[in-house]
Amino acid sequence: MIEVSVEAIASLTQYYDQSLRCFTFGDFQLAPTIEEFEGILGCPLGGRKPYLFSRFYPSMARIAKVVKISEQELDYVKQNRNGVAGIPRKRLEEKAKALASQGEWAAFINVLALLVFGTILFPNVDGLVDLVAIDAFLAYHHSKESPIIAILADLYDTFDLRCEKSSARIVCCTPALYVWLVSH
Repeated sequence: MIEVSVEAIASLTQYYDQSLRCFTFGDFQLAPTIEEFEGILGCPLGGRKPYLFSRFYPSMARIAKVVKISEQELDYVKQNRNGVAGIPRKRLEEKAKALASQGEWAAFINVLALLVFGTILFPNVDGLVDLVAIDAFLAYHHSKESPIIAILADLYDTFDLRCEKSSARIVCCTPALYVWLVSH
């Protein structure tokens, strides 16, 4: 399924019109909308304010509280790759397994949701859940801010970058984009 979706999205890029910010197929145009992505991701705006990155990373103490990893350990495992700071995905997966085996389901769900934000919704660097994705998760989790607009902005930014540099990879929210594509 994932290989099929990546191939479909790669094929879709040839129809992206950067000046119109939509996909042009012959005599009609398609553009992902907020409402469509609300439905696909099951995350309606409905009274929530949109998430906007404040340019400040969340504190290690705030992250530690949610994922049940000590602040010192987070500082120790935090990495910086290609100018992107984050927590290794493998470490968060190990923590999720440990929490599941201990029956700490609330913390397990938080770590699992954080992994979804970092690897599916806001992927950036392979194997790393970056601090911006963690900030988006915390805003969703604590402040009930909706990530939908940020996801769409990331999607359009990625397609624009792909038009400027033909070798750019499409990493943003590929499964949701694939669902959007096949729904049309």
